[in-house]
Amino acid sequence: MEMNGKVALVAGATSGIGKATAVMFAEKGASVVLTGRRENLLREITDSLTARGLRAAYMVCDVTEEEQVEAMVKFTAETFGRLDYAYNNAGIMSDDVETAELESSEFDRVININLRSMFLCMKYELRQMLRQGGSGYAIVNCSSIGGLIGLPGRVAYHASKHAVLGMTKCAALEYAARGIRINAVCPATIETPMVEKMLKTGAIKEVAEPIGRFGHPGEVASTVLWLCSPDASFIVGQGIAVDGGYTVR
Repeated sequence: MEMNGKVALVAGATSGIGKATAVMFAEKGASVVLTGRRENLLREITDSLTARGLRAAYMVCDVTEEEQVEAMVKFTAETFGRLDYAYNNAGIMSDDVETAELESSEFDRVININLRSMFLCMKYELRQMLRQGGSGYAIVNCSSIGGLIGLPGRVAYHASKHAVLGMTKCAALEYAARGIRINAVCPATIETPMVEKMLKTGAIKEVAEPIGRFGHPGEVASTVLWLCSPDASFIVGQGIAVDGGYTVR
């Protein structure tokens, strides 16, 4: 999966899966743009990559704001000349609340961050790729096992992640014949800062994955890179579970 000469954009790259994916893109030879809301973390990761002689840049971006998303993609193209791969990773998990007790404002917040941001990112990534012409482009969206199954107390999160898969499938059908493959990854519990917080609050109490452990960010990142690579050239519109067997049961 050498990616020399390719340009990758990772939205939501400040920690966890997004950070691991951005680092892996750079280590495989791609020029990578990292985006997110926490500039100190973006700068720290980018500096660590460029200090190793790898090609990386960052831009602060709130992916729920359309003008900022448009600027993010423009920045990528202006900085490195093009856009070949994109991984849309931004997302949040709300507290466990039964449907009848969930505040409408919280539902809207989760949908805005987890779903609308994916739409906005794809919209402008696709426009850039289409302007460039040719083929070999790939977009990967981050869904979740929450896009494949249901769990009590998670109506907003699971609704958003199911919708990400639906959006991924529709867009994949629209652009596959024009040289742009679109897929999604569906991680189970991965050792990230968000999961650490959930463990502390009791939202997650034990390992439920049949493999007997939580996943590592790099295990999702390697799946993202594979989906972008020519090795996955016949994979279109899929939601790939990276879940230690969680959804097999």
